[in-house]
Amino acid sequence: MLTALSPVAESLRAVQAKVAELEQQRLRQHGELSEQLRAAAESEERLRSTAETLAAALKSNSTRGLWGETQLRNVVQAAGLLERVDFDVQTSIRSDAGAGRPDMVIHLPGGKDIAVDAKVPFAAYLEASSIPVTATGAEGARRTELLRDHVRAVRAHIDTLAGKTYWAGLDSSPELTIAFIPSESLVSSALEADPSIMDYAFQKRIALASPVTLWSVLKTIAFSWQQDVVTQEAKQLFDLSRELYGRISTLATHVDKLGRSLRGSVADYNRFVGSLERQVLPSARRLSMLDEATVLQSPATIDDVPRDLAAVELTAQLEPRD
Repeated sequence: MLTALSPVAESLRAVQAKVAELEQQRLRQHGELSEQLRAAAESEERLRSTAETLAAALKSNSTRGLWGETQLRNVVQAAGLLERVDFDVQTSIRSDAGAGRPDMVIHLPGGKDIAVDAKVPFAAYLEASSIPVTATGAEGARRTELLRDHVRAVRAHIDTLAGKTYWAGLDSSPELTIAFIPSESLVSSALEADPSIMDYAFQKRIALASPVTLWSVLKTIAFSWQQDVVTQEAKQLFDLSRELYGRISTLATHVDKLGRSLRGSVADYNRFVGSLERQVLPSARRLSMLDEATVLQSPATIDDVPRDLAAVELTAQLEPRD
């Protein structure tokens, strides 16, 4: 029996070794998983700390303003516009509402300008975002009230911006101001809480713009600039073509006059040759046939001597003076 059971013993020992190996692998994998979970927890903690730091920083009005201006500059540059060529920053504007300084003035084709103001109504939204969307009861009511406060902050920003009437201080400006809000969630949450806020802004001549919508508008403006350049070049080409046509017409007039002059000169030359051959040369031939001795006689010799002056009156004028 022992001899018959020896293969079974060998199989059991192999299974036992395999189980021990699997246990070692499990322990090693468990250790690796524990290390990954610990790293994930540390990363989450760092992310939470960073988010809290960012949230604390964004509670400052100056920090929010700097963030909004930075986002605005990034969007404008991403659209392909150049500073001091296609737009200017912190330009002073004076209108009936007083002096103002929008964050940016974008130059449109045709000598027109449009003002852009970057503000971040963020405080109420930041508190509301800390409450889960699925919250119910007091937490849900608190989140709803905070979103309403966010809508009121956006409306107050619209009213303030509309009162500045930046368009009145710009030459040939569309009668509106772009209110840039540097976060899609800030705009979408306000629209979700109050869908009529966009119409309210339009009535105040304010266009709410998120980064995506502003980029689309600026990209259209950049394309309009390209088309304006093409149009100017086409106009210049048309003006040059018209000028060249006029000069060619003048040149053709001169060529026609020259042709008429050449034709007249050729006709005069032909008449001259005809007169020379028909009239002058025959007479010259007949003249050569004449005897010059019979035609031209030798001149006679003059032997007389001129008479001297004898009168005193005449000779007195000829006497030399001392």
